Amino acid sequence: MKQRKGSEVLQQFVFVGPAAVFFAVIVAVPFFLGLYYSFTSWNGIARHADWAGIRNYVHIFTKDPSFLNSFWFTVRFTVLGLILTNLLGFTLAYVLTRKLLTRNVMRTVFFMPHVIGGLLLGFIWQFIFVRGFASIGQATGWSFFNLPWLGNESTSFWSIVIVFVWQNAGYLMVIYISALNNVPKGLTEAARVDGAGRWQVLRHVLIPMVMPAVTVCLFLSISWSFKLFDLNLSLTKGGPFKATESVALNIYNEAYTLSRYGMGSAKAIIFFIVVALISVIQVWATKRKEVEV
Repeated sequence: MKQRKGSEVLQQFVFVGPAAVFFAVIVAVPFFLGLYYSFTSWNGIARHADWAGIRNYVHIFTKDPSFLNSFWFTVRFTVLGLILTNLLGFTLAYVLTRKLLTRNVMRTVFFMPHVIGGLLLGFIWQFIFVRGFASIGQATGWSFFNLPWLGNESTSFWSIVIVFVWQNAGYLMVIYISALNNVPKGLTEAARVDGAGRWQVLRHVLIPMVMPAVTVCLFLSISWSFKLFDLNLSLTKGGPFKATESVALNIYNEAYTLSRYGMGSAKAIIFFIVVALISVIQVWATKRKEVEV
């Protein structure tokens, strides 16, 4: 009996130990260090960090409107990014699960933007918004292409939304395709025999059956939207006048541009708590709607 327990402990150590060590070094230790530094006035360079208590947190909520503005921008962006990315991803999946001659090619084409790195993708779209759209506008005279896409608050906001949806809808499409292909054919056929139309089959059969995929896709899109950084940096750098500065970019500027690492850590902790709460609520809410065959 003791030998068996010893063998189980050894197996757990061998298989789980390396992963636990990597998790501790890469995730746990930096997190608790960041939590500690959030209560200090460390500048990221000095050997010693002066204890500041909760002054950083008080300052954030009372004397730092830029952080609150960036949070409001991120919330608005997350709501739109969440809805549009999932709607487009599910629509593409619904269409491309039908018997189309080019569906495999189309799946590849729609997935490819997700493979391109965020910074590179942002610089490509920056060229498109500034040069490409201007050339099309001059050739066609359409006012849509002559808008200052990266020049004012409203159009800059929508430019980031457009690129974000274009980049990530294809990834969610793959998840939804897998879920739709796993729906038992007998359910949809039985619904059609009972007189259900295409919309009724979609609403009452397909969507309830793919709710596990919806849970995953909503979680991913919320995470991606809240953590927006690379597209924000490469497209607008938070401008004009910090009107499109995301929380992640605000934290980055606070810690690395202004060298206020303690304040940046405090903002990161607040950000982590908010995103964690929203993600937990979302998973709990969508899990309740999942059905079993």
